[in-house]
Amino acid sequence: MPLFFVSRGNVQSIQASPAASNVLRPCGLRHFEKIGYSVATRLSVMHQSVSLNVIRTFFVVVATAIGVSISMGESLNLGWLGALCGLGFGLFVVIVDLSLRNFSIRGFSTGTFGLLIGLLCAWLVTRIGFFQSGWIVQFPLAAEIFNLAVYLGFGFIGMMLAIRSKREEFSLLIPYVRFRQDSLQELPILLDSNVIIDGRVPGLCSTGFLGGSLIVPRFVLDELQALGDSSDELKRSRGKRGLECLKRMQANDRLSVEIHEDESSNGDSVDARLIELGSRMGARILTNDANLAKVARLKDVSVLSVNELAMAVKPTVAPGDELDLELVKEGKDEHQAVGYLPDGTMIVVNQGITHLGSTRSVVVAGAVQTSAGRLIFAELKV
Repeated sequence: MPLFFVSRGNVQSIQASPAASNVLRPCGLRHFEKIGYSVATRLSVMHQSVSLNVIRTFFVVVATAIGVSISMGESLNLGWLGALCGLGFGLFVVIVDLSLRNFSIRGFSTGTFGLLIGLLCAWLVTRIGFFQSGWIVQFPLAAEIFNLAVYLGFGFIGMMLAIRSKREEFSLLIPYVRFRQDSLQELPILLDSNVIIDGRVPGLCSTGFLGGSLIVPRFVLDELQALGDSSDELKRSRGKRGLECLKRMQANDRLSVEIHEDESSNGDSVDARLIELGSRMGARILTNDANLAKVARLKDVSVLSVNELAMAVKPTVAPGDELDLELVKEGKDEHQAVGYLPDGTMIVVNQGITHLGSTRSVVVAGAVQTSAGRLIFAELKV
């Protein structure tokens, strides 16, 4: 059975071909589009991973060669021992690199600053006369062990305190020097599966309300794919809509959409992993899930809620405001007509039944809050 490779770039060309369409239609063209999109994103990540592995392999080979060169240069005639030492050192550094794959350059620089502060404190402690008294000098080994323990302890504590501290707190250590806060527009944005399915993200970005790079974690993409493959018709339609929206977002040159590979906390829920990733990356979470937003804020993770934004920009009307309103249906009373604001708010116009189907200028008379929402009453403008 022949195998066909479908990538993001040639899905449209396949659609344009009638013969290919007849072949793919029984299998479902949407399914092939989803496979092509998933394969393309995985290939981009695979290329980056291959490059990193090549660099790591080159480093191990160079370290091994240096070990052999040193051992042979000392006339020890023990090239195998130098090769083992160089290989062990190279593998150790690679293991350290793999363990620090989620550690950013900002965290490294902050930790280095904390280490310097800790070593300075350790140096001050060891300069105290009590620790240089005669009875301690009589035990040189104990004195060296004590000094080493002090430097290691203060260095470790200094690094941990610096990494846990906010950048603004460094102004207490360096007077009159304040680090510039990162602009919120520059912080990366993590997309939740619900907000991708919602489909309003491209519009928000095009208006300039959102900036920075948009990041889709791998587990969110897997959740969308699982929804698209679900046997439930409603879930399957939601998953397909989310994948199609994500595909349009990546095709938009104005948007920077990246797929983030994250393999930590595989046993946790998607929401928990999203919050953990946002805390680790210092990113904002864009969602329309109210519960996710509450939990994230409790854990001090910045959240952008699309629903809260919609409520914030919802137009407000007060008594005396004049509106041009289209009267679309009859009201509860015989003399009333009903119109709607762009956000769906219902306005009841008294004496408006004779103008049904037309657009009239009305004056807001008052508002009543009901269980179904806000009900606004208006009068026709004389």
